[in-house]
Amino acid sequence: MESQWGDGGSVDLDDTRLEALSPEPLLTRDYETRPSLVYERLRSEHGPVAPVDLLGVPAWLVLGYRESLQVLQDNDGFPKGLENWRARSEGRVPADWPLGPSLEVNHILIQGGPGYRPLRSAWDVALKPFQDPRHPQAKRLKSAVTAYADELITLVGQGGRTGVADLSAQFSRPLPLMVASHLLGFPGSQGDDALMDMWRVLDAGPDAEAALERLLATLAELAAGKLQKPGDDFPSYLLAAHPDLSLDHLARELFMLLGMTSDHVGILISNTVVEVISGEGSVRASLSAGMVRETMNRVVMRKPPLVNFVPRFAAEDTPLGNYTIRAGDPVWVSPGAAHADPLFADHVASGTTISTRAHLSWGAGPRQCPARELASTVAAAGVGRLFERFDHLDLALPADQLPWRSSPFMRGLRSLPVRYELASAPARPAADGPAPGVAEEVLPDSSARQRSSLWRYLTGLIRGGR
Repeated sequence: MESQWGDGGSVDLDDTRLEALSPEPLLTRDYETRPSLVYERLRSEHGPVAPVDLLGVPAWLVLGYRESLQVLQDNDGFPKGLENWRARSEGRVPADWPLGPSLEVNHILIQGGPGYRPLRSAWDVALKPFQDPRHPQAKRLKSAVTAYADELITLVGQGGRTGVADLSAQFSRPLPLMVASHLLGFPGSQGDDALMDMWRVLDAGPDAEAALERLLATLAELAAGKLQKPGDDFPSYLLAAHPDLSLDHLARELFMLLGMTSDHVGILISNTVVEVISGEGSVRASLSAGMVRETMNRVVMRKPPLVNFVPRFAAEDTPLGNYTIRAGDPVWVSPGAAHADPLFADHVASGTTISTRAHLSWGAGPRQCPARELASTVAAAGVGRLFERFDHLDLALPADQLPWRSSPFMRGLRSLPVRYELASAPARPAADGPAPGVAEEVLPDSSARQRSSLWRYLTGLIRGGR
């Protein structure tokens, strides 16, 4: 049996079963520091699909752009849902596998089977008011992003009009968490403690397990409140669109929105800032022309925040790359590797201001990210406001010395130290004006902020940097 790939050459398919290949570990120190080199080594050895070891569990990693599209666009041939995983059904996945907890939470990103379609339809309905710029909720959301960004930038300025700040800890990470709190409908600053727990979960430190328990309990309590008294927020809209959701299931969906929105958007903001202040001229040209979205588009091609998608599973024995993927094998698509595939990268002009939209950062096919417009809006508004409020931003470290954190899914900066100079007076954002009948966004008062754990933490960063 043969497989066609590259420039039309053919190679014999390797029918060796995944379990018999003794794949090399993916999550090594090399992967932590330079994942691109690991992807390219795997590509040169195996072609567009490679067997890898994920913390003791074998899987297929899809490195090729064309093969990634094939998997992402074929939801029947490569469905999601852990019930499709043969090794798991046969008891060959260790009970203490480190990635197990994140994959066992059966939310919109993980779920397969007949329950997925009604859930996805409900997500689309619930998100539409926040993603369609014609809706008053979308206008309020954009105003809220700007207001939260101004709060954070003003707090940085308490350390002096000029100084050094960690824009990851003090801006990129808290901003999308604050916006997510707005989407979830937390009253006042009550969501701030939940946001800190989300932060602890994402950092996977020693207190992550306790933080996760508190966070899920908080989200379940929030869900129960929305069931009793619906509001103008995402959980209320999701319940209206899918009234059969249990409170436990709704809490899992809210956890997914909070986690993915915060980490993905925070990384995107930081990566965009780095590219603008240290990147090539075309990136600076994009921003100076007011094209923040275009700048972000170029960034996600080079450094996608989500470097590996959650797994899919072959529905039947299928040729892919140079291998035969057996029914029930886990298949992880890597946009981080696919964007570096010469088939894709060689066709992206590096000297143009307008870049391709063919990247895979939001996925592709019927399961493309439902919140991609929301995430892009939050990131673009945050980045835009940052460069309006600062007259000058410079990296405090050489770009190649910035500390990165990698996980099986995400890759982002641990910190983003910058030297800054604030503008003399904040530029007023262009206002579209509230839609008829829509109240202005009301932020928590300063005393409530000062009492919240998030604000105490951020204020401590300012004091510690003096």
